[in-house]
Parts: sequence; structure tokens; C-alpha cells
Amino acid sequence: MTKTRILLVDDHEVVRLGLKALVEHHPQFEVVGEAVTAKEAIEQAEKILPDIVLMDIRLPGASGIEACEVITEKFPDIRVVMLTSYAEDEMLFSAIRAGASGYVLKQIGGDDLIRALESVSKGEALLDPAVTQRVFQEVRRAVKEEEASAFANLSQQEKHVLLLVSEGKTNREIAKSLYLGEGTVRNYVSSILSKLGVSNRAEAAAFAVEHNLKDYL
Repeated sequence: MTKTRILLVDDHEVVRLGLKALVEHHPQFEVVGEAVTAKEAIEQAEKILPDIVLMDIRLPGASGIEACEVITEKFPDIRVVMLTSYAEDEMLFSAIRAGASGYVLKQIGGDDLIRALESVSKGEALLDPAVTQRVFQEVRRAVKEEEASAFANLSQQEKHVLLLVSEGKTNREIAKSLYLGEGTVRNYVSSILSKLGVSNRAEAAAFAVEHNLKDYL
């Protein structure tokens, strides 16, 4: 059986020894190198080409996140699992942006860590259950921000006009509903199409529905 080759990166020798003993207790894993700093981690990754780098986020000098970014960019086949003592949101999202395949807390149990390494070795991404909810919250927040920015150039009145367009209302019906002249509504519709970069009412209506316009009125 081909073993999964692992590079351990942590500036605490006791931690590295403990991780090595734990990892090598399982026959499918083999520790092929150790590093103390981000610079050493990058050098070892280039020299050894491990399957997985199990790396502490907080290292002397450059951080594990910086090392992760370099390693994953230079060697896309190497998977990086970040270890941390604290569930810090900014660290979590920085690690994800840097290309980490996994993010686990040091408080994780030994069996859970092995399962995490097994998952990552199969090409799966993994987050510690303690931080998973935060990721979903951030994704939802990002989606809401993206949706809101889609209408950022529209005035409040233009949003109301667009909502009625999305409901299939004619200019006359919109004018009556909003107590406006038909000519004014035509101008609003023309401005909306220009600002959204769409060519007709149907596309504008689809855009409004897709980005949940009703939530921003």
C-alpha cells in the first residue's frame, strides 16, 4: 500500500513529536519531513514534495498562512492542513483564501485528526466542526453583500420601478401605482437598463429576481 507522505510544520518540538507519533501509528501515513518556520516549510515542500503539509498557523517570522499560499501556488498537488489553537474568523478565512484544504483546531481528538487527514488525502476539503458554522455565516453574508451591490447604482425610486417591471407591469401600470407620469417611468426604465447593463425589460426582470430585489426595498 502506498503511504500518504506528510510534512509536519510546528515551532514546538513537543507538538511535532506528538503529531509524528500519532500520525505514524496509522500504517497509511508516513512523516517524511519536519519544519519549524514558514521558510523551512516551503523549502522542505519543494525538496520532499509531500502529499500533505500539516502546519501550524502561528510560526516565528512569516505565518503558516503565508507558507500555505506559496506552497499551494507552486505545488498545486500538495494539500495543506492548517492547525491552530484558536478559532479566529480572520485566520480561518485567510487560510481558505491561501488555498488550505483543511482547517482544524489543536484541541481536536487524535482519531478526528486522522479522519481529517484521510479526508484531505482523498481530495476532500475539511473544516473543524467548531468553525464550519462560521464559514456558512460568512458565505451567506458575502452573498447578501453581492446581491446588495448589484443594485448599488439604482436610486430607491428606480428599485421600486424595477420591482414592478419584474412583476410584469406596463409603464402605464407602473405610473399609476407610483403616481408618476408615463414619460417619467420610461426615463426610469431606460436608466435602469443602462445601469444594470441589460438590453430589455425581460433581462432586467430576470436580474431583479435572481438578485432578490425584494430584500432591498
